[in-house]
Amino acid sequence: MNISRRTFTAGMGALGAASVLGGTRKAFAQRADELNILCWEGYNTDDVLGPFREMHPDATVRAESGTSDPDMINKLRAGEVNVWDLINLNQPWARQRLMPEGLIKPLDKERFMPFFERMAPEFSNPPYPLAFSDDDELIGMPQRYGPFSFVVNTDKISRETAENEGWNIFLDPAMQGRYGVLTYDNWNLIHLSITAGINPFQPMDDAAKEKFREVATQIMGGATLKSADLVAMNTALINGEIDAYFTGGTYTASPARLDGFSNIRGITPASGPIDGKGGVAWIELTSLVNNPDPSPLAADFLEFVQQPEICKAVGFAEGTYNPVAQMGDPDVRALWNEEELDAIQWDSLEEEMARSAEYAVVADYDELMGIYTQARRA
Repeated sequence: MNISRRTFTAGMGALGAASVLGGTRKAFAQRADELNILCWEGYNTDDVLGPFREMHPDATVRAESGTSDPDMINKLRAGEVNVWDLINLNQPWARQRLMPEGLIKPLDKERFMPFFERMAPEFSNPPYPLAFSDDDELIGMPQRYGPFSFVVNTDKISRETAENEGWNIFLDPAMQGRYGVLTYDNWNLIHLSITAGINPFQPMDDAAKEKFREVATQIMGGATLKSADLVAMNTALINGEIDAYFTGGTYTASPARLDGFSNIRGITPASGPIDGKGGVAWIELTSLVNNPDPSPLAADFLEFVQQPEICKAVGFAEGTYNPVAQMGDPDVRALWNEEELDAIQWDSLEEEMARSAEYAVVADYDELMGIYTQARRA
């Protein structure tokens, strides 16, 4: 089951799983000098890990990049709570899976709650709800985030048209062969559902599933390019091979925009079927794994990545660029220049987030994935 916004990052970890697991259990006495992080790409870069290693020269600090949220969760379920100290996932999982299953443990509120005060208003006032368990334990710290719907070349499709027409753009017969599909499978399920006028986070009846099938068949059949490579999608947009691509956003458009192609723009529809919202936003949370032999460096690292310079390093990891919750702090915000702010579409970020529903678990995932897979192969 592949629920991911970044399927293309498979294998990009600083060390593969075998490397981390091969020397799995040092003597417990050595855990104070060991930190293992399971994360999305960005936290595993030298710009982030390097300064932390310099602070702890006697420690072995490893980070592995995952291929999907469920894959990383399943590592912990399979017994790797004994390996990992921190896990970095998208927002629903800490509260809905990790904490109820005892795979993560609460953070020290006295130590970490003050950091919320310096975050952007949507994360600080009140503190981000999904960072807390049902019994109000602090279970994760937010950092990177962004809206995720589709991307257009505004020289071909204006931002105003794209926002107002939303997903219906891809159902227009005139768009046949003029768009691509970025094949991030779970996101495709979400976006195909929204295109069909259906909330993907609620169970579907038979009529809704049939509508999903019709839309999946049309969208996948009308695409001239299908790939999990965001660089290929952006290149096709820039070269005029396509006018838009289905599934994408600030995250995927950012490399092209930083290279000067400001006509490549992530779009959040003005309206849609999820409580009136047509977009969906992802927000990462980093949590303490419930390792029976915990490393004291885990909480230190989680505090370390709240520092302004490290916030910037996380947000501007090589390859893709994202806003971070800590940009509510003027010292963090000041580290982004105008070109970098334009790359992450800072001008419309607040508005687009307001039009986006929270990323959540697709209710009928297995059945919808079967329908989608058949449409994709056809």
